[in-house]
Amino acid sequence: MLHIEDHGRVRVATLNRPEAKNAFNEALYDATTEALLTAATDPMVAVFVLTGQGDAFSAGTDLLEMAARMGGEFQAGTHGFMGMIDALIAFPKPLICAINGLGLGIGTTIIGFADLVVMSTVARLKCPFSSLAVAPEAASSFTFPRLVGRQHATWVLMSSEWISAQECFDMGLVWKLTEPDSLMATTLDAAQTLASKPISSLVEIKRAMVAPLRAEIDAARESENQAFQRLMGAPANIEALQAFAEKRVPNFAGIDAP
Repeated sequence: MLHIEDHGRVRVATLNRPEAKNAFNEALYDATTEALLTAATDPMVAVFVLTGQGDAFSAGTDLLEMAARMGGEFQAGTHGFMGMIDALIAFPKPLICAINGLGLGIGTTIIGFADLVVMSTVARLKCPFSSLAVAPEAASSFTFPRLVGRQHATWVLMSSEWISAQECFDMGLVWKLTEPDSLMATTLDAAQTLASKPISSLVEIKRAMVAPLRAEIDAARESENQAFQRLMGAPANIEALQAFAEKRVPNFAGIDAP
């Protein structure tokens, strides 16, 4: 489910649910959280890299498990989605995302917590919030406008359209583009450069950059969580999940009509 491999002082965690496009279920949220917490305090780890197995980085939250949550058949994990976001926010060392393939939902919004993002030219990203009739997540309503500006963030967060690798690079959502075969080599080269520096310095530099943003991140998460609670299980969200299960396009026109 999560493969861990060390390259010197660089720890690479690979999301490994290829049969589900590396979608996060509770078990994968827990495993990723534990990996972050462990790496944060391990004196032999200077840099943490997150990537995906197969043709996907991550398809986001497992929608079948989301439907089970609404149906009362859901088994909560130890950390879950919220716990992983807490660990990402608090992670003190450089975090690099190597986006190897498609990323949806948290497979895209996790970029807001990455210090560097390297993306394959064949990868693409989507925030499907409006198509699922839900709100943004993971403080992306704050991190994305800060990364790419208000208008680019509006399109990414509202349109539910695919964003190509080139578009991601042009708007500043990712740091570097590489050909697929060069993704991990390019990522590890950057990671090893950082890992050759003293961890104490890396930690203090990251703290100095991130600390002023914590209040805004916390406020965005609270606002998003409240919006999510209002929308989750509402008629538009039910229609979206039913349409997903039935493999059809959702019809929101009648729901939005007065």
